Formats: sequence, C-alpha cells, structure tokens
Amino acid sequence: MSHIPFQTIDWTSIEKVEYKGETGIAYWQTLQLGGLRIRLVEYSKGYLADHWCEKGHIVHCLAGEFITELSTGKKLKLMEGETYVVSDELSSHRSFSENGVKLLIVDGDFLKRS
Repeated sequence: MSHIPFQTIDWTSIEKVEYKGETGIAYWQTLQLGGLRIRLVEYSKGYLADHWCEKGHIVHCLAGEFITELSTGKKLKLMEGETYVVSDELSSHRSFSENGVKLLIVDGDFLKRS
C-alpha cells in the first residue's frame, strides 16, 4: 500500500451511491486510496443484503444497530459504538437492519489472506 498523506474527509462532498438490497436500500459514500477503501454506509429500514460477502472488513457502527448473519446460521448484533473485524475469505456474511443504521467500513488489500 502506498503512503497516504495527512488529509481530512469531507463526507458532504462525496456522492451517495444507491445499492438495492434484497429488501431496502444501502447508500455508500466511498473514498478509494490505492488499495484502501473507506466508506460511510447507511442501510435503510428493513435492509437485507442481496448477497453473501466473503470480503474482509473493519465495520464500526456509528448510529443504530444491525445484524450480521454468518452462513453458518449464527447471527451477531452490532450496536452503536461497536466494531467487527474479519479478513478476506474467513467468513461468508450478510447484513440486515430492521430500523436503519450508519456504518464506517474500512477494507482493502491489507485484509487479504496471504
């Protein structure tokens, strides 16, 4: 990964892109810095991801709460102020939010398995 100079992120200047879930909508604001991706993500009420994800992430819940469902059937609730971390290909997971949630998600090359 390249060196990233000190900078601030003005999220109001970054376009919100809409992604439809199986139900509900996700809104992503994305900053790509080489092999590092930083996203501010909001899930609408009743959002359910339309796919199982095997990518690694650092997910921090800024507001609200949501459920991460693992392909094993296990369900984990992440509430405001809590974080989960997983590397690429170490779980198959998807998100559900009953009442909506706002997340900061960081992922990229540093989470790849070697």
